[in-house]
Amino acid sequence: MTSIKLSLSSFVYFNFPLSEAIQRTVAAGYQGIDIWGGRPHAYRHDLSEMEIAALRRQIETEGLAVVSFIPAQFRYPTSLCSPSDKVRKESIAYIQDSIQTAAAFGAPVVSVCPGHTLYGQRVEDGLDRLRDSLNSIAEFAATYKIRIAIEPADKYETDLVNTCLDGLVMAQGLEHDNLGVLLDNGHAQVVGEDVPETIANLKERLFHVHIDDNHGQRDQHLVPGDGIFNFVSMLKALAKVDYRGYLCAELEWGYTIDPDPPVHLTVERMTRFSKEAFA
Repeated sequence: MTSIKLSLSSFVYFNFPLSEAIQRTVAAGYQGIDIWGGRPHAYRHDLSEMEIAALRRQIETEGLAVVSFIPAQFRYPTSLCSPSDKVRKESIAYIQDSIQTAAAFGAPVVSVCPGHTLYGQRVEDGLDRLRDSLNSIAEFAATYKIRIAIEPADKYETDLVNTCLDGLVMAQGLEHDNLGVLLDNGHAQVVGEDVPETIANLKERLFHVHIDDNHGQRDQHLVPGDGIFNFVSMLKALAKVDYRGYLCAELEWGYTIDPDPPVHLTVERMTRFSKEAFA
């Protein structure tokens, strides 16, 4: 790895049709796109087979790679650790639907969030239910040759898988080759992880990387360089393990009103960080 490949989560174009988000992603200089599975982009059964095929042709014609599929799952509508069997089964079904949509788009990876226990629910119970959910999801995904990336997060999003080490232990314990970890440098910074060390420990279980910035207290999903994260050291660490995947910019809700400037600035900043890392 002597250079980087950038992709963009389509979420930042929340107020645009997915077809327009694709065009603007290309115009900004990204090499790939991570399709957000929420409305209005690619939620569950909203798109017909013909519509997905047309969008996939557009992506291919534009020269983009479909890097991953990101189901809508932050806070709502899923909970893979829910104490309610009905809610948890419905959540598993939703992720399975997302896997089928991902396969139709040609996405090789689907990311999943661990979820948060409810008041009165023991963490051990939440972990058991999460493991059972992930087991079902990984088995289902294997039939589509799709990899499942567990996304660890800070305490505001989960009390079950807060670090990449937590994610690695869970993935290894379930013994599915298609189950790994998604490193989000923003969450890692908030929980105090040493990102270069984490990258070295994940090895082949590092399935995907999300990039954004913050000031260490909350995962603000800022444009890289607008916070305090050291992207140069992260890029060097990725090079040491010969990471050949994409870095997906996952930018925050506040940018959705006028997304083009931060989307373009992210490319400029990451290009500069790459030059510094590999000079």
